[in-house]
Amino acid sequence: MSGTSFSQSMFTELCERMLRLCKLQPGESLVLLSQGQERAEYVDAFLTAGQRLGASVMHLRLPYSSSATMGEVGVWTVGKTPLAGNQPAIDVLKRADMVVETLFLLFSDELTEIQAAGTRILTCIEPVDVLARLFPTDELRLRTDAAVEALTAARTLRFTNRAGTDVTYRIGYPVKAQYGYVDQPGQWDHWPSGGMVLTCGADDGIDGRVVVDRGDILLPFKQYVHDPIEFVIESGRIVRIGGDGFQAELIRQYIEDFDDPDAYGLSHIGWGLDERAKWAALATDSRGHGMELRAFSGNVLFSTGPNDLVGGPNHTGCHLDIPMRGCDLFLDEEPIIVEGEVVVDAMRPAG
Repeated sequence: MSGTSFSQSMFTELCERMLRLCKLQPGESLVLLSQGQERAEYVDAFLTAGQRLGASVMHLRLPYSSSATMGEVGVWTVGKTPLAGNQPAIDVLKRADMVVETLFLLFSDELTEIQAAGTRILTCIEPVDVLARLFPTDELRLRTDAAVEALTAARTLRFTNRAGTDVTYRIGYPVKAQYGYVDQPGQWDHWPSGGMVLTCGADDGIDGRVVVDRGDILLPFKQYVHDPIEFVIESGRIVRIGGDGFQAELIRQYIEDFDDPDAYGLSHIGWGLDERAKWAALATDSRGHGMELRAFSGNVLFSTGPNDLVGGPNHTGCHLDIPMRGCDLFLDEEPIIVEGEVVVDAMRPAG
């Protein structure tokens, strides 16, 4: 088990806490979705926890077909899942009250179809010790709700940094929050990811330049940036990727290799609020999918590629998440983050 300080019984208790937070009720149906032998200990813990709560539990195990979430490997092609084309399996999941999945279904058509049936879906792929350390809290949810309210009311989002970033998003899609648990029909979330709020710019409504600075993080590569990388954006499209370092060339080649014009589109934009999540975590721990790196307080999460998460038309499999430090972020020119620090009291931790 990832997180060697946790026994299976301790992990089961943690999963029971999570299912209670997700309001799993006696008599509800809970399906665990996995592939091959991957994350068998996660499946066992949730199955036992669901039984303890009186739910009807089932394990739907697919043949192994994707290594996208294993070990030190990042997710490099989003939206492509082992569920694709398997309508009988999808139908089983649509009939469930709740699904815990260990495949990473985000950005897939299958996830959208299952959500539309009213099933609440929780992704769980991070190391167990990270799940425990970043377990959702009511206080963090309240702060996230304050961020959702502010972003929903805004017409524009602009962020800058000392390296030369200055980009404006004309907000064109609904606001999404991640709390780290699911308690509403049709809701998707990822444990752990509490304190994340995001939206997408209008398809032609993003203009400016983003300069990713030293120490920012490239995901899925799981690398700290060594030399600045510049994205020039016009009408919602990346028109140039500049920079002299090898990572700029890596990004240029990575996107080009998809041979997909939509790979140059922009995905979600937002920020993190979890003060327990650490920017420095990647320096000593490259396990998992990197949700801690996306959620740390004050980071601006700049992302490229698909926007179907919020109902947009871009379904490309090319997706970069880039948590950026030290930024200033404004909603309708009102400061939310200043030099990497959240400055709105309602979004800041007590004390």
